[in-house]
Amino acid sequence: MSPLRLTVDGPFGPMTVTEEDGRITRLDWRSDPGEGSDLLFLAARQLTAYFNHDFRAFDLPFDWGTGLHERVRRAMAAIPMGETRTYGEIAKAVGAPAQAVGQACGANPLPILIPCHRILGRNGLGGFSAPGGVETKVALLRHEGAAGLLI
Repeated sequence: MSPLRLTVDGPFGPMTVTEEDGRITRLDWRSDPGEGSDLLFLAARQLTAYFNHDFRAFDLPFDWGTGLHERVRRAMAAIPMGETRTYGEIAKAVGAPAQAVGQACGANPLPILIPCHRILGRNGLGGFSAPGGVETKVALLRHEGAAGLLI
């Protein structure tokens, strides 16, 4: 079965959510309309609620990946909205070097849904692979009420 897609408009432009085999597998920062599904419509409703400040946590079946990527993604998903962690804190939690955690964050196929934007460097913001880079990361953290942590 080919992947199903649904494009959602958000404050950073269109985002396309992809479903494969009953799990959410990607969130891309572009428009790529396709055939929706009940799961994709649920994901769209949750994203819309998130951007409208009516939502605290995503409850969707994700493709978590495997190995270190899975451990890092699950650790990121456990960070409550409005809070952040450092790459080092995640590294300690998953038993891996901070650099490997940074690479796993950069490879996250589900930004926002699995909140890699909540991971900061020890002495700075760290990176963000979405369009707009660190500026988008800061905007997401402000949206979540974590901007006070940035000062």
